[in-house]
Amino acid sequence: MSLRAQLRVCLIALAMMTALPVAAEYADVVLNRRSEKEGMRPVIFPHWFHRIRFRCKVCHHELGFKMRVGSNDFNMADISDGKFCGACHNGDIAWAPDRCDMCHSGIRGLPTGIVGGHETGGPGRF
Repeated sequence: MSLRAQLRVCLIALAMMTALPVAAEYADVVLNRRSEKEGMRPVIFPHWFHRIRFRCKVCHHELGFKMRVGSNDFNMADISDGKFCGACHNGDIAWAPDRCDMCHSGIRGLPTGIVGGHETGGPGRF
């Protein structure tokens, strides 16, 4: 991992520990369909962080996440029941859903979407 990536991980961890809201970075997924309506900050999902550990099929096939932002209709009850994020965020594999600020860490007002866009600059669309 590059020094820049290591620094980013440290800064995100520090922000989460101090419960300061963070801005989403390139390729992060912002989830805010329900968060602010329920009085919580938006979720910042670090896609790159999960992608370096797991193949796409783990989340997008085995856990049922569709590959389109905004098309996954789930809530905290689903996560607490072990569905979607809750399959891993169960207190054994990763922190449990009761650690709210670990996920709900975004700056208020962030719209749902992928920061930086969803298309590559390469030869085709993926």
